[in-house]
Amino acid sequence: MAADFMYSILGHTGLKAFRLGLSASYRPGKAAIRKAIDAGINYFFCYGFDTQMTGVLRDVGKSQRHDLVISTGAYNLIVGYPNLRRTLEKRLRQLGTDYIDVFLFLGVMKPKQFGQPELDEMRRFREEGKVRAIGISCHDRKFAGRLLAEGAIDVAMIRYNAAHRGAEEDIFPHVAAHDSGLVSYTATRWSCLLRRPRGWPATAPIPTADQCYRFVLSNPLVAVCLTAPSNEEHLQQNLAGLSKGPLSPEEMEFMRKFGDVVHGRYKYFM
Repeated sequence: MAADFMYSILGHTGLKAFRLGLSASYRPGKAAIRKAIDAGINYFFCYGFDTQMTGVLRDVGKSQRHDLVISTGAYNLIVGYPNLRRTLEKRLRQLGTDYIDVFLFLGVMKPKQFGQPELDEMRRFREEGKVRAIGISCHDRKFAGRLLAEGAIDVAMIRYNAAHRGAEEDIFPHVAAHDSGLVSYTATRWSCLLRRPRGWPATAPIPTADQCYRFVLSNPLVAVCLTAPSNEEHLQQNLAGLSKGPLSPEEMEFMRKFGDVVHGRYKYFM
């Protein structure tokens, strides 16, 4: 297995990350999170209310903080804006650390939700040393692409999978301009890529979870792909799948065809 498939550098941040990152969205348990660390996973995305992950990271960080890449952030609100500094200080306390590696403004749906005041505030965090890199999670691909092209942010967290490939046109071409870092999520499209869609032949195969993750990571522009297992068994399966390396050309073609059907681009496989 090539080392550059298993590890990456998160753009110009210089942060070395295992390419399968862990989110505790489905509360896999503290034992599973510790197993992830033992297996080499070092990129962790935490919400703040996922006490399993924050608890483990706080404990492990006492002796291994420099080995961890911790990502968190403040959520965009329907009404008004979050207090970014208050959120940052709260996350620092929860995690028992002096700095956050990647601090994100989460859930940006349109440009007006992430303006110059928010960007300036996050840049101050970086200047103060409380944050090493700043970025957003964004559903407006063209806006995210523009921010990357301008070098406004260090990292973008984006949706990318075999069914949702718009990032290949709207985001990926802008990564090189400032050597930005990309983190992706929902590799299985919330498990839709693991189920047989209507019209898919009964005798035709469907993707495995490891193929979904390897599809994403076969693109070297994606530094980290998040996984959110619900238990230790799923975590181990995803890690084992990653060891197979990039998809073959035949697997890639299969994933794209299946993704098109799931997305509704085509009604039938044949």
